Amino acid sequence: MRNSGQGNSSTTKVALLAGATGLVGQKILHLLSRDPMIAEVRALVRRPIPEQDKGPRVRECIADFDQLQEHLDWFKTDLVFCALGTTIGKAGSQAAFRRVDFGYPLLIAKLAYAQSASHFLLVSALGTDPHSRIFYNRVKGELEEAVLAVGYASVTIARPSLLLGNRRERRLGEGIAQRISWMLPSPWRGVQASQVAAALVHAAHEKKPGMEILDNKSLMKY
Repeated sequence: MRNSGQGNSSTTKVALLAGATGLVGQKILHLLSRDPMIAEVRALVRRPIPEQDKGPRVRECIADFDQLQEHLDWFKTDLVFCALGTTIGKAGSQAAFRRVDFGYPLLIAKLAYAQSASHFLLVSALGTDPHSRIFYNRVKGELEEAVLAVGYASVTIARPSLLLGNRRERRLGEGIAQRISWMLPSPWRGVQASQVAAALVHAAHEKKPGMEILDNKSLMKY
């Protein structure tokens, strides 16, 4: 039976995390692997997790994301955290970007829901709009709509502005943006990846029914 009630922090759960090697994903993995509510964290990744990022109760699930249907047992989980994301520059084309930022997250959402997952927690972005003329914002907005249509009892969406933290890869312009972001009003100011992770893990404990949007200002409280 699908559990649609309020979350119970005394009950151990299984969490699936997609994007565990990314900026926010690393922080989520760290928190979940040490959370007494979580019995196991299944880290859905393309490549092995660096040793320094591993923690207790972490199970690596290394896979070709185009063949996820071959591993349905991975998706028998209670919570799904999705921190997948790339850039058009890194992906190489708009089509490739859409596959990573829309296709894979939606497939993960559907596969986990079919295995009775009840809470989907998504790292999205500030300015998402399925009707936006900006490709990035439009894809993010389309994903939010598609995930909400899957049928989860609870959906939590974090919409951070510029993500702050130490990336393994340098992105053009981000260094400058990080240095000046503190001057912006809170709705647009940069937010630490650790704050986004903490907000989502807190939301997993609360498990509010329906949709919950964590905007940039609310993320900065963590």
